[in-house]
Amino acid sequence: MKKASLSRKLFKLHSWLGLCTGMFLILLGLSGSVLVFRTELDHFFNQDLLHVSNSRTKVPDQALKNCYDSMTSRYPNLDGIAWVNPDAGPGQAYNFRIYFNDARLLTYDLALISFNPYTGAILREGPSTQFTPSFMEWLFQFHFSFQLGMPGAALTAIFGITMLLSLLTGAVVYRKMLWKVLAFQIKINRKNWRTVNSDLHRIVGVWSLLLNAVIFFTGFWMNMFAFNAKTWQNELVQTRPNTLISVSPDQMYRKALAAMPDLEPTYVYLPTQPERKFEVRGYTKGQLKLAGSGSSVRIDQQTGEVLKINRLADKPLVERIEATFFPLHVGNFGGLAVKILYAIIGLTPGLLAFTGFLLWWRRARKPRARRKSPKQTI
Repeated sequence: MKKASLSRKLFKLHSWLGLCTGMFLILLGLSGSVLVFRTELDHFFNQDLLHVSNSRTKVPDQALKNCYDSMTSRYPNLDGIAWVNPDAGPGQAYNFRIYFNDARLLTYDLALISFNPYTGAILREGPSTQFTPSFMEWLFQFHFSFQLGMPGAALTAIFGITMLLSLLTGAVVYRKMLWKVLAFQIKINRKNWRTVNSDLHRIVGVWSLLLNAVIFFTGFWMNMFAFNAKTWQNELVQTRPNTLISVSPDQMYRKALAAMPDLEPTYVYLPTQPERKFEVRGYTKGQLKLAGSGSSVRIDQQTGEVLKINRLADKPLVERIEATFFPLHVGNFGGLAVKILYAIIGLTPGLLAFTGFLLWWRRARKPRARRKSPKQTI
């Protein structure tokens, strides 16, 4: 009796979690599926704009400095600048993410600007709240904040937890079906739309259970900053005027690579505030991409001194585990096959929300006396 009562409560919780958050989970899942191919799609739709020069042309030695000077003169109050594609090949534009602060909570302050590194010309520019300069950049900000600033970032973290709870309660409610589905003992009954819907919900839920749990947990973890009161307070404080670096960023970049010759850069931070430091982050050669780009070299931008060399392999276990969260969330660790799998899995929260709603609607229409208990339905 107690087990039946617990099953009914878990079934009810599972249903209401899906009903209350279904639409948001559809949006998160769809946007996540597209963002799996974020870089590829950005290049495809902007290939003429972002192809900048013949590959035989040499990038100027001061290309980074020219870009940095242009950005800091155009934006006198910046939190920082990130070069997000240091792996750009010959003939590709340099893409930079700008961090600023308009002292409002309901806007998340990012912008994208791309340069021709050969000439220093600006190719595209604009905030991530707009479709231009890049729809993919807008979608990226929407995915983790619903374009609602700090409240939106907190909301997506909460939905990450609700989806995780929905998955766990669903696993308990449908526990008798888990092995049958995995062993291909359950097939979709095409008797009518109700049986198709019910079987589809169970089968899709079981097969996507583990990966969805990983994706939504890591998404929640990466948005935990939105529950920090100090972060909210900082968003209401206007950024101070830029403190420009004294050493050429090109020189510091080369110095960082010399300090860690096996580093394959994925991200370069260019500071505009005195408390921040110049940093190059990335993978080490031969490293599994699943381990994350947790190796880095940090340099004092005023003196050019190498302050710290961090190797992921030398970090504590907790930090090494946390470094895997980003690749586990975005699926960038296993080539095209893994990306396709992630794109498909991203569609499942929407499918589960839709089929779950139909199951609830069907039960809601039945007279209470005729309804079966969750135990009977599973």
